[in-house]
Amino acid sequence: MDPIRIDDPRDPRVAAYLDIRERDLAGRQGRFVAEGKVVLDLLLSAGRFAAESVLVLENRLSGLDDVLRKAPHDLPVYVATGAVIDAIAGFHMHRGILAIGRKGTPRPAELLLDTLPASALVVVLVGIANHDNIGSIFRNAAAFGADAVLMDATCCDPLYRKAIRVSVGAALKVPFASFADTSRFTALLDQQGFDQVALSPRGLTDMREARRTGRLALYLGTEGEGLPDSLLARLRTVRITMSEGFDSLNVAAASAIALHHFSASKA
Repeated sequence: MDPIRIDDPRDPRVAAYLDIRERDLAGRQGRFVAEGKVVLDLLLSAGRFAAESVLVLENRLSGLDDVLRKAPHDLPVYVATGAVIDAIAGFHMHRGILAIGRKGTPRPAELLLDTLPASALVVVLVGIANHDNIGSIFRNAAAFGADAVLMDATCCDPLYRKAIRVSVGAALKVPFASFADTSRFTALLDQQGFDQVALSPRGLTDMREARRTGRLALYLGTEGEGLPDSLLARLRTVRITMSEGFDSLNVAAASAIALHHFSASKA
């Protein structure tokens, strides 16, 4: 592919990259921004989302040959100086590698469940509204082989630019979907044979004693409030036992411990 030179920050061909931070907040009408070489590589190689274009700092282009070979031959690759890219983005882009991806049609969680293997391990998120935590949980899900991440309607978007970056591209790789009604979704997981485990500082079982027997859904809630009491009452609860006087971890750190344990604890 032949790179396309961009000298004017207002060139309509790169309009999707304008004012990145402001448009992160306002939404991108079905698009998302991928940032950095590792994330671009996953966008092009994982095949879950279509890339629309790439925008690269001129002195970074030569280092992307192997990555760009994975792209469709007709994918536009725009090249610009640092000053032009900074003017397009609205702030200093020290990584110098951006891409626009298309989200496509959201897949309902119920349909995603139908595609999972018999021994699936899934993460169920309720009320996770922090993009750093979402990104870290996706990274941990990828690291420990979770088959999917399923989110209630109050969770933030895993395809938000910062969430993708924190996930090191895992949000582009790990299958995910959303559900509207937590109670109904919990019942559906029951019907599909999932053992459902809620992680809570008040959990009845020390995680070190918990075992996975087959399909497992691991529930994580927002920091502070945690999972709703009504949900905890329905599920098997486990805790990460800590030193006296300290009872909780950041939800992302807790997810790493729990996923490591349950990915290796199948009876």
